Amino acid sequence: MIVNNTDTDQCECSVIHEEIVAKVRLLMPDDELLFNLADLFKMFGDSTRVRIVSALLHSEMCVCDIAALLGMSKSAISHQLRSLRQTKLVKNRREGKVIYYSLDDDHVKTIFAQGLRHVME
Repeated sequence: MIVNNTDTDQCECSVIHEEIVAKVRLLMPDDELLFNLADLFKMFGDSTRVRIVSALLHSEMCVCDIAALLGMSKSAISHQLRSLRQTKLVKNRREGKVIYYSLDDDHVKTIFAQGLRHVME
């Protein structure tokens, strides 16, 4: 007889492996770092922000360019860019009246590329 257990993620033992728990506790980053990491990954939870990051992988762009590319309002793009700047995913520079946005550093490219590679598997 085959038993179909739909709750396969539930552990049925009550043994705590103290050595493993102690070892991993020492290796885990501080909670504050993990909260900051969660905030970083939240930025990738919005398709508009992901599309902006994807565009900026290829070129530095101003708000008007990004809005035209994505078919959105400048206001909507500016709002998302503000969030991306706060988490240090993008940076900006001013040239006269135009503000250009680019990825903050190569880490952003790596994070994006790894995520894209993962979803393509």
